[in-house]
Amino acid sequence: MTTTAPTPRTALIIGAAGSFGAHAAQALLKHGWAIRALSRNPEAARAAAPRTAIDWVKGDAMNAAEVVAAAQGVQLIVHAANPPRYRNWKGTVLPMTDSAIAAAKATGARLMLPTSVYNYDPHMGSEIREDAPQTPVTRKGAIRVEVERRLEAASKHGVKVLILRAGDFFGPAAPNSGLSWIVNHSGGRMTSVYQPGPNAVGHAFAYLPDLAETLARLVDAEDRLGDFERFHFRGHWMERNDQLGEAIRRVAGQRRLPIRAFPWPVVLAASPFNETFRELWEMRYLWRLPIGLSNARLTAFLGAEPHTPFDAALAASLADMGLLEGSQAERAAQLAPALA
Repeated sequence: MTTTAPTPRTALIIGAAGSFGAHAAQALLKHGWAIRALSRNPEAARAAAPRTAIDWVKGDAMNAAEVVAAAQGVQLIVHAANPPRYRNWKGTVLPMTDSAIAAAKATGARLMLPTSVYNYDPHMGSEIREDAPQTPVTRKGAIRVEVERRLEAASKHGVKVLILRAGDFFGPAAPNSGLSWIVNHSGGRMTSVYQPGPNAVGHAFAYLPDLAETLARLVDAEDRLGDFERFHFRGHWMERNDQLGEAIRRVAGQRRLPIRAFPWPVVLAASPFNETFRELWEMRYLWRLPIGLSNARLTAFLGAEPHTPFDAALAASLADMGLLEGSQAERAAQLAPALA
């Protein structure tokens, strides 16, 4: 008697070349999913990652018909596309969301969105739950609230939704993470570290491989998920802003690495002339108040939250940036291998 191997589940990732999308692809591949990825230039995407088992298909996240076509036959759509460097949120975020919703509605696939703490009032503390009121204080926060409102509305008309919220992401293969503008370097060596906020203020960090593994475990439990699900990922909670600089010193073996205040006045002065600086200035509150997430619901569902020790996660991230030397780089590779 012959048996037929089961057909693998297929996920479409919108934004697979981005930081979360790339890690989501790797985590889902490890869990037995086939990966299809949307790209406006699939040939270039394929050439950039020739060893990755991803089926790149042509399409634009702003074009609903192209996203619907790319999603045919998939069971999961990961909507991980974001405007690069904070640019043109108003003109891109909601149209891309509508494209993803249209694709999920047309195919019956679950639609997954990774998202942030932008939705909340910054005075809500370090243990924000999924049922907390969403009262943002920024334009990007208001857009994020509208995104989730549209997703929840779609869930009442046949679209299965999964929202996974996390703090400030970092990790290997994450060129746009906070580390890229916190760590100063020259010639492959760190020269100083910026501290963006007051010493005594806490901050939430999400290590991307852990966050992506969380996604994979959640969708592996599809039979237990409702039509609209929202989970909070706690990640690494730093009780004080100055802990990050000290951790970088420790991991890099540079005990005297200078730690300097982030030049917010320069960002403010340049913001009228630079969209990225203008948007960065709007988000400075994230470092000035302790904003964190409670993962009680997530751990009750999964049993535990995937968690790489902070020094290992930081070492892997800095090594991927080419900023660790000798024994530190070797140790980083052993503790937490960079994204292949």
